[in-house]
Amino acid sequence: MIGYMVTWTTYGSWLPGDERDYVKSGKTLPGNPKILKASQARQKSATVKLDVRQKAIVRQAILDEGERIGQTIEALAVCTNHVHIVARPCRESIEAIVSRYKNKAMFALRVQGHVGRVWTRGFDKRFCFDQKSLHDRVEYVKRHERA
Repeated sequence: MIGYMVTWTTYGSWLPGDERDYVKSGKTLPGNPKILKASQARQKSATVKLDVRQKAIVRQAILDEGERIGQTIEALAVCTNHVHIVARPCRESIEAIVSRYKNKAMFALRVQGHVGRVWTRGFDKRFCFDQKSLHDRVEYVKRHERA
């Protein structure tokens, strides 16, 4: 493995059953209104949508932590409702690194006054085993950066 892409969402913004499809246990599943309604009923706080200032705060927190732990981040897109990162492997597990990034970003937002949850549990990961797959995922994330 030469790299990977991870994606996680803001709290409540992309629930199981969503009409845009959703990922569960690494599989993409089609939208389902009944599952979506049940997911919304279980939601414990408001849906989080990051504004321009918050996106910049999250971006900087992730970049700072990546530099601190020595991870090469090939591409990063912080959107209103999700984050994409393409990175090179590091000495820590992907799970530990994503936890670091989510926590650092959450604490940075709290310093700026955010109250409550920021992220959903878990994340999606896609591996890059060759230069083409790495390049394709970097380009995908760059398209999100410009959106």
